[in-house]
Amino acid sequence: MAVDRPSQAPPTTWALVLALGPSLIWCGEYIGSGEVIIATRTGALLGPAVLWAIILGIFLKYWIGLCGARYTVVTGEGMVDCFSRVPGPRNWLVWVVLVGQVASGICAVGALAVAAATFLGSLLPLGAHSTALWGTAVTGFAFAVAWSGRFEILKRLMGLLVLAIVVGALYVAAHALPSWRELLVSAFGFGVPEVPAWVRQADPTVGTAWSEMLPLIGWSAGGFASQVWYTYWVIGAGYGMTRERSWGLRADEARLARLTADEARDVRSWCRVVAWDATFALGIGVAVTAAFFLAGAGILRPQQLVPKGAQVAMELSRLFSTHWGRLGAVLFLVAGAAAMVSTQLGQLAGWPRLLADCVRNLSPRFARVEPRKQFRLFLCLFVATNLAICALFGTNPIFLIKLGAVCDGLLLVPLQALAVGYGLFVAQRRLLSAEAAEVLRPRWHHAAILLAAFLAFGYFCVFQVPQVLRQMFGG
Repeated sequence: MAVDRPSQAPPTTWALVLALGPSLIWCGEYIGSGEVIIATRTGALLGPAVLWAIILGIFLKYWIGLCGARYTVVTGEGMVDCFSRVPGPRNWLVWVVLVGQVASGICAVGALAVAAATFLGSLLPLGAHSTALWGTAVTGFAFAVAWSGRFEILKRLMGLLVLAIVVGALYVAAHALPSWRELLVSAFGFGVPEVPAWVRQADPTVGTAWSEMLPLIGWSAGGFASQVWYTYWVIGAGYGMTRERSWGLRADEARLARLTADEARDVRSWCRVVAWDATFALGIGVAVTAAFFLAGAGILRPQQLVPKGAQVAMELSRLFSTHWGRLGAVLFLVAGAAAMVSTQLGQLAGWPRLLADCVRNLSPRFARVEPRKQFRLFLCLFVATNLAICALFGTNPIFLIKLGAVCDGLLLVPLQALAVGYGLFVAQRRLLSAEAAEVLRPRWHHAAILLAAFLAFGYFCVFQVPQVLRQMFGG
């Protein structure tokens, strides 16, 4: 039930660090296959010249996530409910998101199960069907944790292992950095290098440079779904108008319509908190992804090593074994498996909610189902598809991860940028009282960067994704 004050008092400047919460969940969810596998592999194949792709992709997605979270702080509803307010045929964008995200979620969650199984199988092989067996074990474990909802202790343990691999990658990258001049050109030069001949000899499936760069852009710091999930983590933290609300609820329009200017100023202070929170995630995303990328460029590329196939985990472990021998390789495999499982747990906390939100907006009957039952229904869907993917594609984790990165990280992102812009500049104003709308009015740079995100990801989708998908499927 709504309260008269929209939220508790926002933290002071010095307390902002202690208010960090959603960003930590966000980082824990996306530090996985995109960073450990795709970034390292791309660095090994193309060298440091495409560092700019990481920075550009993460920066633009950061603004989509930040603007979506700002909308949530002001209205109290998540991003999918924002999509339902986009003009046109009723819920047309929700239908698009539902269809696209069912396919993306099945592929991405399955890819993580296969990746985790590949790492675990490298540590403890289980025979000819090692990946399928480990994939089944990982899926069953993740399902049990997600079903119970008790993530806290396990996430802390996983977080320590993930921290170990991140610190190791930062150390390796620091000792393998190119010159400052080359680093600056790589970060801001927007160059697209040719794929070296030795790469094609090592892995004939490699197409153009874009076939490696697009998955990197798509899953650096998460994809389309990650920006939606960030609004859920903001709701869980109780920022602004989300206080005493929960996932699965539309905005309290009557409450928003009588919001006073003083109350709106309190909410605006929470917009500052979420900006700080999201910026922290931006910094972590760029640093971690760039570290794995530069480590791959500095360690694996000189050895002309292309991580691929069922041996991808062992090949990637050379990042650590080069510096710390066999113990380093084992640490990499253990921590890498933890990163994959941790990310899968985050995805199994987010994707069922996203799909349930879509169906809730499309079906009033489904909306009356208890939110926990909605969540568990879609959770069962991912368990069934995970088992099938592990059995069918267990020997080709790179293909699955790249396909998931393209589907989730690129295809719907241009529409997401436009929809978030509509929510922030049009729907929000219509929901609020006139005086509150004036106080909480977004700034011009929000519109400018959302437009830039639409144009950049639109270019990738129209001019690069079709040929990359043809290459991936052997066309």
